[in-house]
Amino acid sequence: MMILRSLALATGLLCLALPGAAAERGGAAPQRPQRIVSLNLCSDQLVLALADRGQIAGLTSNVRDPDMSAAAEAARGLPMLRGTSEEVLAARPDLVIGLPARGHPALAPFKTLPFRTLDLQSAENYASILASIRQVAQAVGHPARGEALIARMEADLARLPRPARAPVAAYYQRRGYLTGSGTLIDDLLVRTGVTNLATRLGKPALSQMSLEEMVASRPDYLIIESATQTVTDQGTEMLHHPALRSIPRIAIPQAWTVCGGPAYVQAAQAIARAVKPR
Repeated sequence: MMILRSLALATGLLCLALPGAAAERGGAAPQRPQRIVSLNLCSDQLVLALADRGQIAGLTSNVRDPDMSAAAEAARGLPMLRGTSEEVLAARPDLVIGLPARGHPALAPFKTLPFRTLDLQSAENYASILASIRQVAQAVGHPARGEALIARMEADLARLPRPARAPVAAYYQRRGYLTGSGTLIDDLLVRTGVTNLATRLGKPALSQMSLEEMVASRPDYLIIESATQTVTDQGTEMLHHPALRSIPRIAIPQAWTVCGGPAYVQAAQAIARAVKPR
């Protein structure tokens, strides 16, 4: 109860102190934010790509994990938050971004928000990645930077090599999980001229496939996460069963696909290089 009272008091003080809140009440156009807080790994990476470092007041701790984040190096030296209400208040943000921001538990105690928020949607295809880039670029005050990033991505994707025929690939994960249609992985495979085995078999976005089924399906490639290239537990052990050794593999870091963002291009380049005509 004391924490909630403190938060309520701090909220009232911040409403008076933060220029973003006053601007919204007065109907004026919001100024370029100076203290941006991100509440999600995926929004972290977009903020890092599009905002000035001096604008960033807090990111999630996950963004420093190279196994999960394609921007781990860029995040070094920036404030990390655990996502509590107290930390968000202490950061004195004028813009909070998340997936969504307003649904995050850290903002639950606020009856009214003393800062602007940007609610992003999970990007499951390239078009939605571009939409998110434009949303964040506009919100952080650098729309031209967003368009420049998109132009670079478009140019890189336009140069992807295309296979002579459409090979079939299975995105195979720990414990035999298979990634199907309506996912970022499926969108990547289509982009690179590859047929997703799960889509061809009518599988949902996430399903399981036994070793016997995989061998019988005879895909041209197995696409795996780089971290599963060695056996570390029972979940990764099945990916190294002798029955699968004859299927060529393409390994890409999970950090490139866990979020829909600029790393989409790196994942597409890695897949396209691996399946290009020999």
